[in-house]
Amino acid sequence: MSARRTPHVTTGPYAPPAARRTLEVVSADGSRLHVEVHGEEGAPAVVLAHGWTCSTAFWAAQVRDLAATHRVIAYDQRGHGRSPAARAYGTGALADDLVAVLAATLAPGERAVVAGHSMGGMTVMAAAGRPEFDERVAAALLCSTGSSRLVEEALVVPLRAGRTRTRMTGAVLGSRAPLGPVTPVARKVLKYATMGPGSAPDRVEACARIVHGCPTGVRHGWSQVLHGLDLDDRLAHLTVPTAVIGGTADRLTPVVHARGLAAALPHCVGLTELTGMGHMTPIEAPEAVTRVIRELAAHYLGPDPGAIPSTTPRTKDTKEKTP
Repeated sequence: MSARRTPHVTTGPYAPPAARRTLEVVSADGSRLHVEVHGEEGAPAVVLAHGWTCSTAFWAAQVRDLAATHRVIAYDQRGHGRSPAARAYGTGALADDLVAVLAATLAPGERAVVAGHSMGGMTVMAAAGRPEFDERVAAALLCSTGSSRLVEEALVVPLRAGRTRTRMTGAVLGSRAPLGPVTPVARKVLKYATMGPGSAPDRVEACARIVHGCPTGVRHGWSQVLHGLDLDDRLAHLTVPTAVIGGTADRLTPVVHARGLAAALPHCVGLTELTGMGHMTPIEAPEAVTRVIRELAAHYLGPDPGAIPSTTPRTKDTKEKTP
């Protein structure tokens, strides 16, 4: 692979740090998953599930910050990053993969905070209610995600809501065309579709490298799953304390999704709306996303010296302005 096609940046704050150890986890159907563990063994555990067309590299800023005080476990969804493509794509496979990672990386009786971005949030929803999930997850974060009507609600195509926009959005997101190298035009397209208008060039570059590194067939396969996604009935099963984050300029999963999740969850402990942020919030607003993960870990896993002092869980909706 040429330097211009490297699937992540290699310098700066969004370059993924080296893992303390890596392992291969086998899911229920035999699919193999690349898993990275950062931080000290025995520290409070955080598990990170990335979104569609991304990889563990997407969480670089969170991993680098949290690993000083936590054991951070990040894995490549099937077909993404260093996890081979599989024959089965679906929400059941997402749930299988997450519970397999939890079983392989957590000690008996240990629980973790699980954070999912976009398709990673859908992974959390899909796994909710499974005994393996409920026994091992202390709290969750749903970041820039939705449970249904993704294509109908998306604002990527600048048309009024209706059949035409839905059809065109489905065609764009489900395209089989290769993305090609990361060019100035490609950066502009990606920024428009997935990031806020004020996103800095280094953040756009970091996202573009990751997204363009996803194999075309994998991108298309998962797009078909997202097109028909309906996890509304799973929300009632997500009973662990759950925080929600959404960007007010998100075109892929507009903030209406975040508000709907916060209203439907049995135990929502806060909705954070990030003003001016798009869909790629862990890269666009890394400090804000990391802070919510820290707060969840501090409240539901035990003391964390890096957490912002607080005496009660976040229970009110908050709106944040980020640079």
